Amino acid sequence: MPALRAVGVRDLLDEALASVLARPSRSALTVLGTVLGICALVATLGVSTTAGHQIVGRLDELQATEVVAEPAGGSGFGAPPVSELPWDIEDRLERLNGVVAAGGYANVDVGDRLVSSFLIERLTRDLSFRLRVVAATPGLFEATRSTLSSGRTWDAGFSEREDRVAVLGRAAAERLGITDVAHAPAIFVGDEPFVVIGILDELAREGDLAAAVLIPEGTARGLFDLGAPSRLIVDTELGAAPTIAAQAPLALIPNDPDQVRVTLAQAPRGVQAGIESDVQALFVTLGLVALLVGGIGIANTTLVSVLERVGEIGLRRALGAGRSEIALHFLAESTLLGFVGGILGASGGVIVVVGFAASRDWVPVLDPWLAPTAAVGGAAMGLVAGLYPALRAASLEAAEALRSG
Repeated sequence: MPALRAVGVRDLLDEALASVLARPSRSALTVLGTVLGICALVATLGVSTTAGHQIVGRLDELQATEVVAEPAGGSGFGAPPVSELPWDIEDRLERLNGVVAAGGYANVDVGDRLVSSFLIERLTRDLSFRLRVVAATPGLFEATRSTLSSGRTWDAGFSEREDRVAVLGRAAAERLGITDVAHAPAIFVGDEPFVVIGILDELAREGDLAAAVLIPEGTARGLFDLGAPSRLIVDTELGAAPTIAAQAPLALIPNDPDQVRVTLAQAPRGVQAGIESDVQALFVTLGLVALLVGGIGIANTTLVSVLERVGEIGLRRALGAGRSEIALHFLAESTLLGFVGGILGASGGVIVVVGFAASRDWVPVLDPWLAPTAAVGGAAMGLVAGLYPALRAASLEAAEALRSG
């Protein structure tokens, strides 16, 4: 009995293959719908997974290389700091092995002063705002991995000379109506003028500085009687953050390192899953829609094949073929079409993922089960799509089918 069953399965597959190859153009167009559906599904899953890993990898790298130092708090809740951090953070910390950049900043108390811009073409508009003014050391821009859309940042000489220059965060520049620094635009903090020498584009760290006006710490100490920095940011080499966190207090306040509170950024848990889920949701839906279209195409083609081959079905029934054999024959055809479409679609999806990753110098990430499952899924879709046409073929009576054929 097992041997006869094996021969029957082989004969069934041979007949299904012959029927598919007998109409190559129609079969190719039918398979194309499945190919597109499976390809879209595999590609969207692969691209979203690759993008999710890339985003999370960048976040992890950013978190793993950041050290933050602040003055230790007082003895009671809400008590002021009991120590002051130095402004020469670059000199003290950049000598430590593993430090890439370091910088500090503090909010400047400007009282009721508003920040305004001086633009000839906009004199009729009120461009005065209450903006945050921040005093920063030159190393802060590198430590926060900032990029500029226009101009430059200051160096130590600006701070030593107490030059009245400013760098605007992107949001602050938009509010003040300043888009570039080609013509040395001026802003005023109250009645104090500052020349804008740069506009920040992005900050990888301390993103709230995008809405601030940044000025040299030396200038802030001279004009606004600024005290000590309130926050220090250290950018380290990968893997060096724990060591720098242990050494930083001694480097900053050698005589009393306990007065420095150092924290390491914690990598966000579950971010990867959340990002992948958000990125995948829409594209998976689109892939499933394309897959549904492919399944409808197989069902339609198989049904048309049944209607065209009514005479053949009647002849098979007259020669002794049972209803189950007729149904299995058409199910085998639709399943074969779905399987071929699944293989081609999975291959195309993998190629799309690899090509997309290569174009961005990313490492492609694909679950090992994705391609085989997609191929099997194509076969399953073909099987389901062929159920109704197969039942329709099996329900035909031999005499009626012969007359119709």
